[in-house]
Amino acid sequence: MAGPFGSGAASAAVVGEQPLWTEPPDAIAKLVPDFPLMWAMFGIARLPQNGVGLRGLSEGRITAWQYLGPSDTVEYVRTGGSPATLVAEVRRAGQVIGRAETTFDSAGAPLTARLTVPSVPARLDLTFSSTTPADFAPDIWVSRKP
Repeated sequence: MAGPFGSGAASAAVVGEQPLWTEPPDAIAKLVPDFPLMWAMFGIARLPQNGVGLRGLSEGRITAWQYLGPSDTVEYVRTGGSPATLVAEVRRAGQVIGRAETTFDSAGAPLTARLTVPSVPARLDLTFSSTTPADFAPDIWVSRKP
Protein backbone atom coordinates (compact mmCIF):
# COMPACT_ATOMS: atom_id res chain seq x y z
CA MET A 1 0.00 0.00 0.00
CA ALA A 2 1.28 3.47 -0.81
CA GLY A 3 0.07 6.71 0.70
CA PRO A 4 -0.90 9.84 -1.23
CA PHE A 5 1.68 12.35 -2.41
CA GLY A 6 4.59 10.00 -1.69
CA SER A 7 3.74 9.75 2.01
CA GLY A 8 5.27 6.31 2.21
CA ALA A 9 4.61 2.69 1.45
CA ALA A 10 3.73 -0.18 3.73
CA SER A 11 3.18 -3.90 3.40
CA ALA A 12 2.31 -6.71 5.77
CA ALA A 13 1.11 -10.28 6.03
CA VAL A 14 -1.51 -10.72 8.77
CA VAL A 15 -3.31 -13.91 9.78
CA GLY A 16 -6.24 -13.20 12.10
CA GLU A 17 -4.79 -10.78 14.62
CA GLN A 18 -1.19 -11.92 14.22
CA PRO A 19 1.16 -10.06 11.87
CA LEU A 20 3.62 -12.48 10.27
CA TRP A 21 5.74 -9.55 9.12
CA THR A 22 5.37 -5.82 8.47
CA GLU A 23 7.47 -3.34 6.50
CA PRO A 24 8.20 -0.94 8.08
CA PRO A 25 7.78 -2.60 11.50
CA ASP A 26 5.17 -0.08 12.69
CA ALA A 27 3.16 -0.13 9.43
CA ILE A 28 -0.03 -1.65 10.84
CA ALA A 29 -0.04 0.47 13.99
CA LYS A 30 0.30 3.63 11.87
CA LEU A 31 -2.56 2.72 9.54
CA VAL A 32 -5.09 0.78 11.61
CA PRO A 33 -5.37 0.98 15.41
CA ASP A 34 -7.15 -2.36 15.87
CA PHE A 35 -7.37 -5.67 13.97
CA PRO A 36 -11.20 -5.95 13.99
CA LEU A 37 -11.27 -2.52 12.30
CA MET A 38 -8.70 -3.63 9.73
CA TRP A 39 -10.70 -6.74 8.84
CA ALA A 40 -13.98 -4.78 8.76
CA MET A 41 -12.43 -2.53 6.10
CA PHE A 42 -12.07 -5.68 3.97
CA GLY A 43 -15.70 -6.62 4.70
CA ILE A 44 -14.94 -9.30 7.29
CA ALA A 45 -16.47 -9.40 10.77
CA ARG A 46 -14.09 -11.36 13.00
CA LEU A 47 -15.32 -13.89 15.55
CA PRO A 48 -14.88 -12.88 19.19
CA GLN A 49 -12.29 -14.40 21.47
CA ASN A 50 -13.41 -17.14 23.87
CA GLY A 51 -15.24 -15.89 26.94
CA VAL A 52 -16.43 -12.65 25.35
CA GLY A 53 -20.09 -11.68 25.77
CA LEU A 54 -22.21 -11.52 22.63
CA ARG A 55 -25.57 -9.91 21.96
CA GLY A 56 -27.35 -8.99 18.78
CA LEU A 57 -30.53 -8.45 16.85
CA SER A 58 -31.81 -8.79 13.34
CA GLU A 59 -34.75 -6.92 11.87
CA GLY A 60 -35.47 -6.68 8.16
CA ARG A 61 -32.34 -5.71 6.25
CA ILE A 62 -30.37 -4.81 9.40
CA THR A 63 -28.33 -7.20 11.53
CA ALA A 64 -26.41 -5.80 14.50
CA TRP A 65 -24.20 -7.54 17.06
CA GLN A 66 -21.84 -6.59 19.83
CA TYR A 67 -18.91 -8.33 21.50
CA LEU A 68 -18.30 -7.27 25.10
CA GLY A 69 -14.80 -8.03 26.36
CA PRO A 70 -13.05 -7.06 29.59
CA SER A 71 -11.84 -3.76 28.13
CA ASP A 72 -12.91 -3.74 24.46
CA THR A 73 -16.36 -3.52 22.90
CA VAL A 74 -16.73 -4.31 19.20
CA GLU A 75 -20.01 -3.47 17.47
CA TYR A 76 -21.03 -4.47 13.95
CA VAL A 77 -24.04 -3.41 11.87
CA ARG A 78 -24.68 -5.10 8.53
CA THR A 79 -27.33 -3.69 6.19
CA GLY A 80 -28.63 -5.45 3.13
CA GLY A 81 -29.82 -3.77 -0.02
CA SER A 82 -27.96 -1.87 -2.65
CA PRO A 83 -25.38 -1.05 -1.64
CA ALA A 84 -24.96 -3.35 1.34
CA THR A 85 -22.76 -2.02 4.15
CA LEU A 86 -20.81 -3.24 7.15
CA VAL A 87 -20.05 -0.76 9.93
CA ALA A 88 -17.72 -1.67 12.81
CA GLU A 89 -16.90 0.43 15.85
CA VAL A 90 -14.34 -0.47 18.51
CA ARG A 91 -14.22 1.07 21.98
CA ARG A 92 -11.50 0.51 24.54
CA ALA A 93 -12.31 1.43 28.15
CA GLY A 94 -15.33 3.34 26.82
CA GLN A 95 -13.36 5.49 24.35
CA VAL A 96 -13.95 5.10 20.61
CA ILE A 97 -10.78 3.72 19.00
CA GLY A 98 -12.17 3.81 15.48
CA ARG A 99 -15.02 3.22 13.11
CA ALA A 100 -14.84 1.38 9.77
CA GLU A 101 -17.56 1.51 7.13
CA THR A 102 -17.43 -0.74 4.07
CA THR A 103 -19.80 -0.78 1.09
CA PHE A 104 -20.30 -3.86 -1.08
CA ASP A 105 -21.27 -4.50 -4.69
CA SER A 106 -24.22 -6.70 -5.69
CA ALA A 107 -22.01 -9.83 -5.49
CA GLY A 108 -20.92 -9.02 -1.91
CA ALA A 109 -17.38 -7.89 -2.78
CA PRO A 110 -16.08 -4.70 -1.12
CA LEU A 111 -16.23 -1.50 -3.17
CA THR A 112 -15.05 1.18 -0.73
CA ALA A 113 -14.05 1.43 2.91
CA ARG A 114 -13.44 4.31 5.27
CA LEU A 115 -11.69 4.14 8.63
CA THR A 116 -12.16 7.09 10.99
CA VAL A 117 -9.95 7.40 14.07
CA PRO A 118 -11.21 10.24 16.29
CA SER A 119 -8.27 10.40 18.72
CA VAL A 120 -5.69 11.51 16.14
CA PRO A 121 -7.92 12.62 14.18
CA ALA A 122 -7.32 10.60 11.03
CA ARG A 123 -9.17 9.04 8.13
CA LEU A 124 -8.15 6.27 5.73
CA ASP A 125 -10.16 5.66 2.55
CA LEU A 126 -9.81 2.51 0.45
CA THR A 127 -11.21 1.89 -3.02
CA PHE A 128 -11.17 -1.71 -4.22
CA SER A 129 -10.35 -1.76 -7.92
CA SER A 130 -10.34 -5.55 -8.22
CA THR A 131 -11.92 -8.20 -6.05
CA THR A 132 -11.40 -11.23 -8.26
CA PRO A 133 -10.16 -14.14 -6.14
CA ALA A 134 -6.68 -15.18 -7.18
CA ASP A 135 -4.15 -17.81 -6.26
CA PHE A 136 -1.06 -16.50 -4.51
CA ALA A 137 2.44 -17.88 -4.75
CA PRO A 138 3.69 -19.27 -1.41
CA ASP A 139 6.37 -16.57 -1.19
CA ILE A 140 3.68 -13.88 -0.69
CA TRP A 141 3.91 -14.67 3.04
CA VAL A 142 7.67 -14.04 3.17
CA SER A 143 9.03 -10.59 3.92
CA ARG A 144 10.61 -8.85 0.94
CA LYS A 145 13.67 -8.03 3.03
CA PRO A 146 16.21 -10.83 3.55
